Amino acid sequence: MAAENVLGEFLKARRARVPAARADLPTSTRRRVAGLRRDELARLAGISEPYLTRLEQGVDQNPSPQVLRSLARALELDADTSTYLYSLANPDPERRPETAVSEDVHQLLDMWSHTPAYVRNRRFDVLAANKWARALAPMYEPGHNLARDMFLDPTTRDLFPDWPLIAAQTAAALRAEADPRDARTAQLIADLETDADFRALWAQHDARPSRDELKRFAHPVVGDLAVRRQALTVGGSEDQVIIVYQAAPGSSSEAALARLV
Repeated sequence: MAAENVLGEFLKARRARVPAARADLPTSTRRRVAGLRRDELARLAGISEPYLTRLEQGVDQNPSPQVLRSLARALELDADTSTYLYSLANPDPERRPETAVSEDVHQLLDMWSHTPAYVRNRRFDVLAANKWARALAPMYEPGHNLARDMFLDPTTRDLFPDWPLIAAQTAAALRAEADPRDARTAQLIADLETDADFRALWAQHDARPSRDELKRFAHPVVGDLAVRRQALTVGGSEDQVIIVYQAAPGSSSEAALARLV
């Protein structure tokens, strides 16, 4: 995630994922590259190949909105990944200062009875958690990093029956939300790339923020449970996100959450 040419690396990785056949281009058994060649992407996007070369090499890092829209269309990007592309070309000039979790937010977490909830920053460091979250998984203890535990802690893999799906969501959310200019983020990515699963997912350049999705746990004490994840931004501290897990009313998962503590 080297900050100096994130845009160029993204463009190269994503054009490798677009089959020439799907882009209505002639195919050949002698093709030497996966996906689109540079000249093919340039043609589809309606820009010159030399200009695309400058973008991929990091010589030009400020394409116009029109060029970005054309590239997003040619690369078949979805809405989330298109938003990520735009953010690479127009990064926030001012890095938000990291703030501590307020006492009001701490109180809010503790008020949610039988509802696991925690606060993380956009680097996926856990900043605060209520007792239900801490009982649900060790990775929700303040001081842990969710991405690090997901890929580098073997016990975490046993916690999620759908680990490949959750791991892919984690990598995509980290790319979408973390600041590539942040030195601690760069070190985190370097550490994570020692894991083969993370390297494979990271190389796909998927970008998708955390969503309200169903998540299954194989808890060692209360057994299997499924909860709906909600992601809420903390007002006034946009670098912080509250994650809340809720079970369906009257379900066995709700009963399992009640037995956590």
